[in-house]
Amino acid sequence: MLFHIGTFHLDVDSQQATSWHTLTPRIRVLCTLLSVFAIALTPNGRWWTWAIYGLGVFAVILLSRVTLKVLLKRIAVEFSFISVVLLGTLFREGGKVVWSWGVLKITTVGLTILGSVTIKALLSLFLLNILTITTSIPALLNALIGLRIPPLLVAILASMYRYINVLIGEFNAMQRAAISRNLMSSNRWQRLVIGNMIGSLFIRTYERGERIHQAMLARGYQGVPPIEKVPSGGWRDVVALTVTLLVALLGQAVYLF
Repeated sequence: MLFHIGTFHLDVDSQQATSWHTLTPRIRVLCTLLSVFAIALTPNGRWWTWAIYGLGVFAVILLSRVTLKVLLKRIAVEFSFISVVLLGTLFREGGKVVWSWGVLKITTVGLTILGSVTIKALLSLFLLNILTITTSIPALLNALIGLRIPPLLVAILASMYRYINVLIGEFNAMQRAAISRNLMSSNRWQRLVIGNMIGSLFIRTYERGERIHQAMLARGYQGVPPIEKVPSGGWRDVVALTVTLLVALLGQAVYLF
């Protein structure tokens, strides 16, 4: 089950010393967002553009020295959810019919859309996972504040990361209690018990959230996270941002001109 993960340790490679890690977190976030927007806004069927962006993603993987096993495992889990939605893009009308079975038809337009959306999703997942693996969570949240993201949204993200392990611990404790009472002996009982556990976990989450919020208010919390000093960028940040913009423009120029 997903809850056997134990902890959500995102930043496993944040302490390395590479060219990517020398960039300030704000520039890392900005370069990642610019690349993701350039990938997502590219029209379908622009294969040469995505080839250029793919080379850029491969360069970031090499520069960051990210742990490939962790990166590929996370992308596999995330893509398994996205793939269910991607299958719906396959059955589009238009073009030549490649395969048909009753009302279901696979056309060349559907294949083009499926391939395009799949490449967009994979490249975006690679970039976003590299960012979270190589950047510590406090630095990432501080970078979001430096980029003028609404502080309340940043506070929500910080609270989600802080207490997700608490919720997982609660679920695992409830699961161990159910196993000790022999309530997980069959598939039918497992579905029934897990459904009740999720409902009970929701109630506990709401109650704990109220207690935590009251404790935070008693300690002077005003609804926004504490803002640390944003580190100033250097010449490496300027070069990284310039290269990102040039790669994005080069990819778009392939089909525009």
